[in-house]
Amino acid sequence: MKTLKEIAQKIFNKPTDSKKFMDIKKISTLAQLKSSGLHYKSIKLELRDNLVSRLKKGEKVFEGIWGYEETVIPDLERAILAGHDINLLGLRGQAKTRLARLMVQLLDEYVPVIEGSELNDHPLHPISRYGKDKLKEFGDETPIAWLHRDERYTEKLATPDVSIADLIGDVDPIKAASLKLPYSDERVIHFGLIPRSHRCIFVINELPDLQARIQVALFNILQEGDIQIRGFKIRLHLDLQFVFTANPEDYTNRGSIVTPLKDRIDSQIITHYPKTIEIGKKITHQEAHVREEQKNLVAVNEIAKDLIEQIAIEARKSEYVDAKSGVSARLTISAFETLIASAERRTLINHDKNTGVRIADFIGVVPAITGKVELVYEGQQEGPGLVAQNLVGKAIRTQFVNYFPDPDKFRKQKEKSPYKKITEWFGDGNTIDLLQNMTNQDFEKTLKSVPGLSDLVNDYQKNIPSNLKFFMMEFALHGLAEYSLISKHTLNSGLQFKDLLSSMFNLPGGDEDEPDDDENFRGRKR
Repeated sequence: MKTLKEIAQKIFNKPTDSKKFMDIKKISTLAQLKSSGLHYKSIKLELRDNLVSRLKKGEKVFEGIWGYEETVIPDLERAILAGHDINLLGLRGQAKTRLARLMVQLLDEYVPVIEGSELNDHPLHPISRYGKDKLKEFGDETPIAWLHRDERYTEKLATPDVSIADLIGDVDPIKAASLKLPYSDERVIHFGLIPRSHRCIFVINELPDLQARIQVALFNILQEGDIQIRGFKIRLHLDLQFVFTANPEDYTNRGSIVTPLKDRIDSQIITHYPKTIEIGKKITHQEAHVREEQKNLVAVNEIAKDLIEQIAIEARKSEYVDAKSGVSARLTISAFETLIASAERRTLINHDKNTGVRIADFIGVVPAITGKVELVYEGQQEGPGLVAQNLVGKAIRTQFVNYFPDPDKFRKQKEKSPYKKITEWFGDGNTIDLLQNMTNQDFEKTLKSVPGLSDLVNDYQKNIPSNLKFFMMEFALHGLAEYSLISKHTLNSGLQFKDLLSSMFNLPGGDEDEPDDDENFRGRKR
């Protein structure tokens, strides 16, 4: 627990809170607390009262949480109003822990405690031997300290090695020896995390990973609010707000929540992934760590941001990715950061003053994808790198038709195809190489060399900013490759675009800039 001096330092850094602190500082004894009119309030009533106040004022309770406004957050608010313990059930990367941490903002800013109390005893409602002894010794002169809401949150990750002693407590031989107490004296008890979180929010993450016998130890705490340690006849009426998080996968793979414990958790709230690209973009923009110098150096357009979110959407429905494991929002955050880093690296190598992201920069997001998805057997056979490239390709394919005509509609009407001029140029044996580290000048010059490509962008994206035109030209090439109108081959240093038919008859050569042997994964299976 922080000292009063430390709290003062924190408060004085915020002038608006200075007066409030001065009022609190004056209350330093039990007698002053009684005369102030402050009374004991349970943590669940505290959360409820503050939530009621915020709702009446129309204030947002869970800042920075997007996509849950009509689903998860109303359920969570109803659970708090009902005074329920809560289980947040959902796949990884669905802001379950973030929601639990934000509940701290619904606590009172400061609450009184008996100074030196290990269990955060309320001066008007002590539960520990220490707190009761203090009141007997000092009476109305019992010293009071103040606990900030940030210190009233405890989080424990459930792992198989968590013990009863960790959570509840155990007899401490060292304490018995140092205090010269017999083992029959309850003062020899070393309390675990849960008793020391009295009057706090207590969160257990990944609850199913907790061993069944440890889950059983929570029964009494949830139902009766008390604990028992090593046969001691003590009843600590703990005041806790429990929040659990769990992944549905855990119920069948690593462990399960025992049925009586599930029965004692009042509300189970199901979380979900962002339902739209716009919501996903808000989350990614909020969570991604992008340095100011990167923002000044690299411009990221909205289409590239949409592609990042589309990759996650494609991964969540991919036959190569384990749907039960889920695809965390951390994938898009890491992918966005890596995309900017990829463009930044190219700019630094070429000594350019600034640049915009390119589709070629998406090769840099592959490492951000491979570590964020769990593959099924077929995906493991293909390899994580090829699966990641396939997801990027599918994202391009999906987004392509939002900006250009659907190529599939012109399969039988090739003469009317808006892509005819481009495909015929490649059909005449022409190729282009878009290398990862091309300068801006070389990049633009290469794209201009493809007849009809600039006209295509001008026809279908008339109002596009000039600095986005070349990105759209490159995007169009990738889209045509994904729709198999031209071919795209991976080089050691970039990509090569050529005619689809001719590439089928050309075997890969030994030159380092020739296409790789397994480059056409996306064509083998969509």
